[in-house]
Amino acid sequence: MAGPSLRPHVHWAQRHRELFLRVDLSDVRNPDITITDNVLHFRAQGHGAKGDNIYEFEIEFLEPVEPKPVCRMTQRQVNITVQKKESNWWERLTKQEKRPLFLAPDFDRWLDESDAEMELKEKEEEKINKMKIESRVPKDPFKHLKKGYLVMYNLVQFLGFSWIFVNMTVRLFILGKDSFYDTFHTISDMMYFCQTLALMEIMNSLIGLVKSPLIPSIVQIFGRNFILFVILGTLEEMQSKPVVFFIFYFWSIIELFRYPYYMLSCIGIEWKPLTWLRYTAWIPLYPLGGLAEAVCIVQSIPIFSETGKFSLGLPNPLNVTIQFPFVLQIYLIALFLGVFVNYRYLYKQRKQHLGPKKRKMK
Repeated sequence: MAGPSLRPHVHWAQRHRELFLRVDLSDVRNPDITITDNVLHFRAQGHGAKGDNIYEFEIEFLEPVEPKPVCRMTQRQVNITVQKKESNWWERLTKQEKRPLFLAPDFDRWLDESDAEMELKEKEEEKINKMKIESRVPKDPFKHLKKGYLVMYNLVQFLGFSWIFVNMTVRLFILGKDSFYDTFHTISDMMYFCQTLALMEIMNSLIGLVKSPLIPSIVQIFGRNFILFVILGTLEEMQSKPVVFFIFYFWSIIELFRYPYYMLSCIGIEWKPLTWLRYTAWIPLYPLGGLAEAVCIVQSIPIFSETGKFSLGLPNPLNVTIQFPFVLQIYLIALFLGVFVNYRYLYKQRKQHLGPKKRKMK
């Protein structure tokens, strides 16, 4: 059971426009901090000089303050910021001339009036310089047009991959495993459209419309299009294989989170569940997609060997023989390297967006 209420140690400092109070209480629970009639009321349970107890105090300010304090709690203390109604320097904190015993200056933040004036002047000069720099930067007359284009691009891609995902899911529930064998003939037109349109992402990165790095975009888009157009698009024997279902399904699920995330980012909206899905769903899906692509390549090698398609035989101007199955074997190695490059990039992105925030402690 908590003991009688006590007063914690409180340290204070000021600037021309603000008051800073630091309450030495750790593990604070149930804080009640208000300002009424220019009096700060504090009551909370925490661990202070007298152990774990209820601590409370009141401070009647020397001059009028704003009635809404800003509080920030850490494991070791409670920081309270109070705005003065008028910007000036106070000779003391409290209305009563005699300083309360629990109150002391915060020497970590203490400045005398001349130092505070210099700090204020430096902040104002910094603000003016920032405004001057911003005024020199020419405004982009096509800003809204670019934003509109990016929103529409991401919306169209989201709708396209949503159609693919819903269509494949419905067919899977209705037809079961039989849907694996005609996925290409049912979905390929929309997948051709989406993956051809995805080439614009490379252009967007090249001309600076987006900040995405160029190499990961090239690796992903050209890798997918190689599978789609060169292997699946030219070999009818591959189009009826179950691996096509898994390739298209993994691609579409990833894009269901990626494109709406980018679309909302273009208009300054962040939805935290979507952000989490955008930077988490790829962890299982990206390797599975890469594995499905590798299986597709391995299954296509005997067919290319038998048909000789895309192989360069003699005679030819180069006087060399290039077997396309050998090229596919080299590409298979490059595929796993590409997966590694993109996996590393996405991991850094996830750490940046979802990594733990460092707490400021004094």
